[in-house]
Amino acid sequence: MARPLRLEYAGALYHVTSRGDRREAIYESDSDRDAFLGVLSEVCTTFNWVCHAYCLMGNHYHLLIETPDANLSKGMRQLNGVYTQLFNRTHGRAGHVFQGRYKAILVDKESYLLELARYIVLNPVRAGMVRSVKDWRWSSYRATGGQIRSPTFLTTDWILAGFSRQKKRAVEKYKAFVAEGKSQPSPWQSLRNQVYLGDDAFVEKMQSLLDNGKELSEIPASQRRPAPKPLSHYEAYGRHRNDAIVSAYASGGYTLKEIGGYFGLHYTTVSGIIRKHKPKT
Repeated sequence: MARPLRLEYAGALYHVTSRGDRREAIYESDSDRDAFLGVLSEVCTTFNWVCHAYCLMGNHYHLLIETPDANLSKGMRQLNGVYTQLFNRTHGRAGHVFQGRYKAILVDKESYLLELARYIVLNPVRAGMVRSVKDWRWSSYRATGGQIRSPTFLTTDWILAGFSRQKKRAVEKYKAFVAEGKSQPSPWQSLRNQVYLGDDAFVEKMQSLLDNGKELSEIPASQRRPAPKPLSHYEAYGRHRNDAIVSAYASGGYTLKEIGGYFGLHYTTVSGIIRKHKPKT
């Protein structure tokens, strides 16, 4: 069977999953999970992603990601690639951590945002890992439900706004909505053509983009990042080489490998420079 085509456009919403190679664990400790969330945070900042929900399981993860800049594939290469480096270095290993390509489902945000957000955080309960959704530390549920401070990369306002304009009431309705989801059928029963979760009009709209090769922009230009400047610009205006590297990476337009190739460095060296230049909080 041919692999589903990748469709990227400004404002697209995706349910993303990636599994361990040979279905093996991708986290061996809570430190690994913390490391993954750290990489996810950097990717959301660098690629201007909006993360609405997440859940880290044993041998896979779930993300609900919106891409104002139509750059899911670039961000996913960074997410899985950098985490693989960290995991292998930590555990003295080499080779793949993830199995092949990630899977991305295009989601009709008007119809399925809330349902997918609920499905994602309920995964540990369905798998019998915990009895209650609030007992799983490694999902967005507790942050969205107001039990812990939300990580900087997680956006909860859009989900909560679907329940009430008043935040306290919205949180209570969100928690009730998730609790009701335990007995609801899987949203994947509505999956279309392997890659679409939406009604006929949504599927037709997405298919037309593939057929016509057109771009669809649902996000105002003011919300999108400007095109990155050439790497020579960052080199010329940076006070030092490392400043130029950090600025180029922060633009979101270049991978570690591309920056390394320009400055004559290995991408792992570039990654180290960027980590050292992160602002202290």
